[in-house]
Amino acid sequence: MLTTRIWASLDPFLEAGPVLGRTQANAAFLRGLLRLDPYDAYRFYPASAAACGELSGKLQEAWPLLWDSARLQVVHRRELPRQLAAEEHHVFHLSDCILHPSHLAALRNACSRKIFPITSVTHSLSYARYGQDFLRHLSPCTTARDAVVATSRAAVDVVNAYYRTLRQGYGLDPAAFPQPQVRHIPLGVDLDAYSPPDEQRREQLRQDLGFGGEVVFLVLARLCHSSKMDFLPILRAFHRLILGGLPTDSVRLVLAGWTDEEDWGGRFLSDLARNIGLPLTVVERPSDQRKWELYAASDVFLSPSDNLQETFGLTLLEAQAMGLPVIASDFDGYRDLVEHGHTGELLPTLGPSVSAGVDLMAPMGFDNHTQLILAQRLAVDVAAMAVAMERMAGDVALRRRMGLNARQLAGSYSWESVAARHVELWDSLWLEDVPDQPAAKHPGSVAYADVFGGYPTSLLGPGVQVALSRLGNAVYRGQDYPIVYEGLSGMIDPEILRALLVLARKPVDAQALCERLRAAVVGLGQEDAQAHVLWCLKHDLLERADG
Repeated sequence: MLTTRIWASLDPFLEAGPVLGRTQANAAFLRGLLRLDPYDAYRFYPASAAACGELSGKLQEAWPLLWDSARLQVVHRRELPRQLAAEEHHVFHLSDCILHPSHLAALRNACSRKIFPITSVTHSLSYARYGQDFLRHLSPCTTARDAVVATSRAAVDVVNAYYRTLRQGYGLDPAAFPQPQVRHIPLGVDLDAYSPPDEQRREQLRQDLGFGGEVVFLVLARLCHSSKMDFLPILRAFHRLILGGLPTDSVRLVLAGWTDEEDWGGRFLSDLARNIGLPLTVVERPSDQRKWELYAASDVFLSPSDNLQETFGLTLLEAQAMGLPVIASDFDGYRDLVEHGHTGELLPTLGPSVSAGVDLMAPMGFDNHTQLILAQRLAVDVAAMAVAMERMAGDVALRRRMGLNARQLAGSYSWESVAARHVELWDSLWLEDVPDQPAAKHPGSVAYADVFGGYPTSLLGPGVQVALSRLGNAVYRGQDYPIVYEGLSGMIDPEILRALLVLARKPVDAQALCERLRAAVVGLGQEDAQAHVLWCLKHDLLERADG
């Protein structure tokens, strides 16, 4: 049964590895989309047989009914050209805007009967190589049906700034090198998974975690001062309060998050906290269950992010869904998620107006060092942080009121609602006008036959005579068989080989052989015809007959 609306992706959306915001968001988006279930089929195109097998297992385990009904499908990426030609896809949605959208657009234009939308999502946007990555988006293959989905208003501005500066720097005409649209759709939160416990459960969790009657400030972030935020200003703010007379047993700071580093600075922070009298709890690599317990047992969520790698702020949504008031920096996507004075407080930030020296060195250094340098030039107002923390610590009614408001705000960010906004976007993109025949070759792709045409002695063309070899005759008669490497499965077709051997029983011009082969095999292109002839020459099924 042919489907009418196929949602497709090159990406698995379900990834193993460190617990990072990107991987969590991708998996949660897929769950939200499949709960909404707006399409006839959901097709994934992994790049290897191993990836196909791994993803198939995960999909079957997570959604057995969809899998058994064949509405969840995994197809090897090498089949993509044939699949695009054979079936109409409604949309391709990619989990990251960096890797593939521009080259997928070229493939779509070359193979698909209709120009379907291609969308992709922003995550971190600050790596030095991203200028060249976004340059690929400015391409004659791009159409008005293509869009980058920016997860925050700040990310919309950043992506548009990339396009603007690249266009100016390279002198690219907008008509000849169009750019994707940039649309704002936020990330979401799993409201079932992140739901506050009742008071009895909360008190039990606090006891289990070693908390007493103090006000617990939770920081949940990657434990690395060059990745998401510098933790030292947080301790400076607490130091201000303690010097001002705040009882040290009235507050506690909890630092929790993923870390890949043995020495990320935790010992230094613990020593400093001990010196100023601040109770500090550090939780490295918490499980999902432990994360929930930390949210549930805390009183205030604290996130003074200062790092350009942050774009959205998924933990802010999770904390608010758990009913926590938030103190956060007025920075990037954070300002989209916290309603100042209503669900929490936003702290003023101050950044540089000049970065020329960093700009010059960033492409020749390590990204984490560049991010560290830039983060150390972004100041979160420590005095304002201390005031906000003192206000929260001393007013339980304020915390309760802001926490209730925060829970209500997070309710509008369910993953199902986020998926529904994507569905609306995909449908609206079909209404955009596109050229009758948009470019089918990306200017940044390598034309291998042209660029490396000088490597071989000569190129396949008129005047090259070929004929069946002794082995070719044996294969033709069924007395032997060709050996095709696993990686070429689907590219060297046994049926096409049989037709080729029939046509080459007598010496024939190689170019004429390709044309006869194309006439005999419906839909066979020139490139594939040449590939089969050259493969047969390579593996001694054909031999040169022109001396």
